[in-house]
Amino acid sequence: MNKHASQALTEVVSNKKVGAYHHMVFSVGQMAAHSKPGNFVAISVGGPGTSMILRRAFAIYRASDRENGVGYIELVVAPHGQGSTWLTSRQSGDLVDLVGPLGTAFGIPTEPVRALLVGGGYGSAPLFGLSEILKGRGCRVDMVLGASSAMKIYAPLEGKRSVNSLTITTDDGSAGIPGKVSDVLAELIENNQIDIIYSCGPMGMLEAITKIAVEKDVLHQCAIEEAMACGVGICMTCVLPIRGEDGVVRMLRSCIDGPVVDGEKVIWDSKREIPEGTWGS
Repeated sequence: MNKHASQALTEVVSNKKVGAYHHMVFSVGQMAAHSKPGNFVAISVGGPGTSMILRRAFAIYRASDRENGVGYIELVVAPHGQGSTWLTSRQSGDLVDLVGPLGTAFGIPTEPVRALLVGGGYGSAPLFGLSEILKGRGCRVDMVLGASSAMKIYAPLEGKRSVNSLTITTDDGSAGIPGKVSDVLAELIENNQIDIIYSCGPMGMLEAITKIAVEKDVLHQCAIEEAMACGVGICMTCVLPIRGEDGVVRMLRSCIDGPVVDGEKVIWDSKREIPEGTWGS
């Protein structure tokens, strides 16, 4: 597990509805100092006596560390199920049981590179903080945001301000270019001479990006969105077949060995089955 992870009863500082999502800020103390783009938190939902015994995992949107141990973590939450709906109903001053930071983070280059950030729906959240870090390292940063409709594109104006260029795609054509993010990647990679792709979003989108990245010989780091029942490596529900540096395929835990992984190492076509030849099978 992430060596900096800790459990804390955190206060909700603010909860604002932004389009189809909620932007929430939590006061987390020293936890913020160790939180990096790609990390996530696991939150206990439902309150005392609830039947929802499993925590819910949420990617960290931003983390800000201030003096005297004051720190904040920001999340973008889509109220889909019972757990996320309960969380988005919290008000300022409410207390929430939170474990974090968890998982692996995006790798930051030591020298300036040309980076392409690709996000799907609210999955784009961790890419905004990543963009700020990359820009601070002198990198050129281009971004693609995609969703089913304009309402589900998170913070397009912020995206436009934080990168060199922003491309938007929507399935229904209500904003930007009609289609999926994968439809515009090849041209962007060639025109902007991209060195590395960072992505976060639905698994199908990540698989499509990986195929293009391999064809174009571009590095691809992706934050995978496997369902996580515990978030701390105990339950084994988020295992995914990943090929190691030694060429051996192993069933690795997304919450511990991920969520950020090398897209080319993931066995995307396993379709939730253990591939033949996997270690230990």
